[in-house]
Amino acid sequence: MSNDAATTAPAPRTADIPGPSPEPPSHGIGASLPAADTRAKTEGTFPYASDLWAEGLLWAALLRSPHPHARILSVDTSAARRMPGVHAVITHEDIPGDGSYGRRIADRPVFASEIVRHHGEAIAAVAADHPDTARLAAAAVTVEYEILDPVTDPEKAFEAEPLHPDGNLVRHIPLRYGDPDATGEVVVEGLYRIGRQDPAPIGAEAGLAVPRPDGGVELYLASTDPHTDRALAAACFGLEEERVKVVVTGVPGATGDREDPGFQLALGLLALRTGCPVKLTATREESFLGHPHRHPTLLRYRHHADAEGHLVKVEAQLLLDAGAYADASSESLAAAVAFACGPYVVPHAFIEGWAVRTNNPPSGHVRGEGAMQVCAAYEAQMDKLAARLGVDPAELRLRNVLATGDILPTGQTVTCPAPVAELLRAVRDTPLPSLPKDTPEDDWLLPGGPEGAGEPGAVRRGVGYALGMVHMLGAEGTDEVSTATVKVHDGIATVICAAVETGSGFSTLARQIVQETLGIEDVRVAAVDTDQPPAGPAAHGRHTWVSGGAVERAAKMVRTQLLAPLAHQFGMSTELLQITDGKITSYDGVLSTTVTEAMEGKELWATAQCRPHPTEPLDESGQGDAFVGLAFCAIRAVVDVDIELGSVRVVEMAVAQDVGRILNPAQLATRIEAGVTQGIGAALTENLRTVRGLVRHPDLTGYALPTSLDAPDIRIVKLVEERDVVAPFGAKPASAVPVVTAPAAVASAVRAATGRPVNRLPIRPQAAVAATPKS
Repeated sequence: MSNDAATTAPAPRTADIPGPSPEPPSHGIGASLPAADTRAKTEGTFPYASDLWAEGLLWAALLRSPHPHARILSVDTSAARRMPGVHAVITHEDIPGDGSYGRRIADRPVFASEIVRHHGEAIAAVAADHPDTARLAAAAVTVEYEILDPVTDPEKAFEAEPLHPDGNLVRHIPLRYGDPDATGEVVVEGLYRIGRQDPAPIGAEAGLAVPRPDGGVELYLASTDPHTDRALAAACFGLEEERVKVVVTGVPGATGDREDPGFQLALGLLALRTGCPVKLTATREESFLGHPHRHPTLLRYRHHADAEGHLVKVEAQLLLDAGAYADASSESLAAAVAFACGPYVVPHAFIEGWAVRTNNPPSGHVRGEGAMQVCAAYEAQMDKLAARLGVDPAELRLRNVLATGDILPTGQTVTCPAPVAELLRAVRDTPLPSLPKDTPEDDWLLPGGPEGAGEPGAVRRGVGYALGMVHMLGAEGTDEVSTATVKVHDGIATVICAAVETGSGFSTLARQIVQETLGIEDVRVAAVDTDQPPAGPAAHGRHTWVSGGAVERAAKMVRTQLLAPLAHQFGMSTELLQITDGKITSYDGVLSTTVTEAMEGKELWATAQCRPHPTEPLDESGQGDAFVGLAFCAIRAVVDVDIELGSVRVVEMAVAQDVGRILNPAQLATRIEAGVTQGIGAALTENLRTVRGLVRHPDLTGYALPTSLDAPDIRIVKLVEERDVVAPFGAKPASAVPVVTAPAAVASAVRAATGRPVNRLPIRPQAAVAATPKS
């Protein structure tokens, strides 16, 4: 579920959010500054890619495979080419450069040529003078298939015939930590399955490609990583990168990879072929079929503990379904294996992780990838262990929680703040919501809503807990770097940085940083394109840290340029001057002037980079300092379950999170609420269903997103501000870790209400029917 979609619901109740002062500042760090584009989005005037237009515009459409696995015997485009209004029809034969692409491994073809590997794979593209003509022409392309048996069970992928020249195994990580012979007095086991969650952005993929006089092309896209998209496009088009420009349009929601780059490549190829601007707007069905989803995962666990409930050893097998192509499966698997034990101290851990290709839809980056799947499993194991020992579930967790200075099973020492026990105590000690009255006036409180068939006597309330963790920034040797420029002229500051605003609030944060550093209220953030230096992808909270750090450094350099002449004039260093509320003053009060006066007649600018400390890949035993930093969250879920019908209503989610530092209180609360809501969707409703590789109901009717009626009270009961010294401003990313934690908390609460194991997400009604009959 996109952040934009999640926040259209009525504002959930938020409590006890610490503020920087009784009267929060109106600007700068700590202010609840609204996003600059709020009004335009509210009024419907914000320019998204689907709104773009150009003179001489043609429309594109793609022909997609109706089969999940087939051999292509022939492709006949003659009928489509003869249709009036059709300007071009292209297939794999018309690609001048690289015919395959991928984020890490270039294994995915722009157009299938010999083999179709998933339902909806692109085979041909058409450009025509009307969108209906383009769609009819695409349908007129005749493809002769030899249908092959699809491999849809990831467990069978190990023995199946190779689906790709690179084989079916994308990556295997065997983590070995401690003594393999260690055992505990109490052992619990479990088998868990996590479904295929779709990012479901509020706007489907769209774009415009415009040919340039130099033979290049400009792509106007809702890209979250424009420089990578430009590199992929240039390689496909057979052009130098300088002749391809990506301009980022408004991004209508993103929770990971915004879209499949393949449609962008087809769009640019058509523009280059026709010499005309070409626009493509995907249908919702095409969006579901084309872009990556969360990895469906099979997890087998065995936990060992002593008689007091202290963990001794964790053994696990994790199998991620990568779908037809590798995409981000390597990174997702690394996160899953590294966090397979959760935010707990585990002396001995032995984890086997695999990611395999199948003929299922492609999997990739979705917020909290890898970490969400294992969180649901290890928290189920903690519930089982608590039940076996007769210990309160929260108390059992407190006996094992991770803290700063502890060591992860990857061998990496936790050097960042890790207030996990404090977070758990905060949600545990929060008063529980009152029980609904058993009166007709309150029937709407029943699971299923006011028209539900349930009866109050069949409703059971459950309380569950979960602890989650995510890594910040890229991992395993990823070179994280971002560049930003700050310019000041005529009392206006401009930030130039290729960090894409996806709903994470970076544009607002950039304004606040400059306001805080330079005392200038009028701060503008330039539109993003690839003429600017790279800032990297919008993922893992990296723009708050890396791009925000670059903006801060550039702003401080401009600050030095501004203050140096004044300091020299008064015979002091710039460190003895401060900027507060638009005024420059010295420590002794001798100097007092305004920023406006000091800036008169000047144009100042500076460019800076931010590059966090390096990481390293996991070795052959799953060991290594793979992560820059970690973020943690505790959630207590309260649910009502109709134990006869199996329907579930989430009553309340109490959230405590370590955020490092609160930069924008209102924006932070919105991000957490959105993440929790997305997690509830993964727990109860969101599952892109397939039958032998065929996607069933790829639309927003068949794929059930949470609505405002499904959103519970979300109580942010504690935000721990313990700054991470290596992070700019000390802040941590906010939205991924509640997505990771919320599904496990809901499952834990349903477990408590029903006595059922609840080993599959989303939770099916039959899994929520009580194990014992109603008394």
